[in-house]
Amino acid sequence: MISLTDSQKIGMGLTGFGLFFLVFGMMLFFDKALLAIGNRHKAKATGFFLGEVLAVLIGWPVVGVLLEIYGFFLLFRGFFPVAVGFIRRIPVLGSLLGLPAIGTASIAVAGARLALI
Repeated sequence: MISLTDSQKIGMGLTGFGLFFLVFGMMLFFDKALLAIGNRHKAKATGFFLGEVLAVLIGWPVVGVLLEIYGFFLLFRGFFPVAVGFIRRIPVLGSLLGLPAIGTASIAVAGARLALI
């Protein structure tokens, strides 16, 4: 029998909890009802994002990439202002966002969030 120290026992317990919640989260992630509720208002974006697969299979890779980029921005446009706000709080990267060209682009992204609200 293997003897474990108290620290190793705690580590094994935390690892077990982590694996349990990982498996439980994956089961909820692939639940049909939850996927339908979460994706209902983003059907157009998902269509563009998945339409690229069809375009690539037909033989139009450039059109497929363009569809995928457009679908990506439609899906994650609510996340970009949050990411810019987070980056502004990081000391070195926040000062880079203060540069004229980059600052204007970051204000445009943050303004898109205000327009969505």
